[in-house]
Amino acid sequence: MNAIVDILSLDHEGHGIARIDGKVTFVDGALAGERAEIAVYREHAKYNSANAIAILKSSSQRAEPRCRYFGRCGGCSMQHLEISAQVAAKQRVLEDNLARIGEVKPDVVLSALHGPAWRYRTRARLSARWVDKKGGGLVGFREKRSSFIVDMTSCEVLTSDVSRLLQPLRELINELSNADRIPQIEVAVGEHVTVLVFRLLTPWTDDDAARVRAFADLHRVQIWEQEKGPDTVRPFWPHIAPELSYSLPEFGLVMLFKPTDFTQVNVAMNRALVSRALRLLNPQAGERIADLFCGLGNFTLPIARSGAEVLGIEGSAELVARARDNALHNGLANARFAVDNLFEMTPEKFAALGRFDKLLIDPPRSGAIEVIKSLPESKSPRRIVYVSCDPATLARDAGILVHVKGYRLEEAGVANMFPHTAHVESIALFTR
Repeated sequence: MNAIVDILSLDHEGHGIARIDGKVTFVDGALAGERAEIAVYREHAKYNSANAIAILKSSSQRAEPRCRYFGRCGGCSMQHLEISAQVAAKQRVLEDNLARIGEVKPDVVLSALHGPAWRYRTRARLSARWVDKKGGGLVGFREKRSSFIVDMTSCEVLTSDVSRLLQPLRELINELSNADRIPQIEVAVGEHVTVLVFRLLTPWTDDDAARVRAFADLHRVQIWEQEKGPDTVRPFWPHIAPELSYSLPEFGLVMLFKPTDFTQVNVAMNRALVSRALRLLNPQAGERIADLFCGLGNFTLPIARSGAEVLGIEGSAELVARARDNALHNGLANARFAVDNLFEMTPEKFAALGRFDKLLIDPPRSGAIEVIKSLPESKSPRRIVYVSCDPATLARDAGILVHVKGYRLEEAGVANMFPHTAHVESIALFTR
């Protein structure tokens, strides 16, 4: 079904919202204030899903997508929206979630953290597939709403070096005997080396291995291989290479990591986010601070630089081992770490950790509900900085912190960690 509609607003995924005979219709590729001809591709009981096939009246915030694959590739959804408007839309998503779900409002809305809009992505999982109809191997991101891989030879958000590797990787895949048994290539870019992790369902032959080594030498990358689960990831070639690392110059830190460890994809924005988190937390020498969901120490070690005693807690033993190595590497004896499942936190377990002056929380998308519910009624941390990758779970936890635990939401704002996507990274300060 085709129709001509007026786009009333944007949803939290960057789709235009229109109405057809009163029924909400989400329109991919249209912006608020535009008039568009659309094609409905799926009708649901309560809403429609549609694509914009012609823009009859354009928004002043419309931008020309920089990537030739935009619209087909599922990696980006908002290149057609001017970058400052993208950030404003994400700020509205955060504020709307806080008001609607948590029934809270920050005293101060922080200015959004901006960074590079292009060539920012230092981590990616590229799909790989042998497709006879395409004449061989494809390497890249998947198409929108599809398991097919985009026939792409460049990417505007990957770093330049990695973007230039897409075509050579396709050519390499074409030469390998197990081309149809390599479903994924994970990319990790450090300051001194780029690592490509090949997921292998079938091992390389000797000839394959020689081709892969030649590829690594020619393009100055290190190849790792993964035959089964995460514990099978290991270096393949060259055997001796610089360690993956990123730096936090403001705090004089170098953070080492493995290619499959979780790190932020946007190095510049991570630096800005850490800087803001530390300003809000305001750690002082002599304080006792906890960093929950600490990962490899991204916030823990900057906190330790202040002279505070900091305890980082993380559910992954591998990441905790990496965090301890990073503390040792950076000479920070006042940073300690423990392995614990924070999704199973209880008031008794939290009390056993001892009293904390301040708290930093950086959970995955599911949030930190059990931690929040476990905070003591008295002698609670007087200052909590909450870093979130999901505004809905942040809002849920903020509601409990404010309405149940007696905290005040002082400040909150977004960081544009993933430009051209609907992903909302945010940070909030709670005090009592």
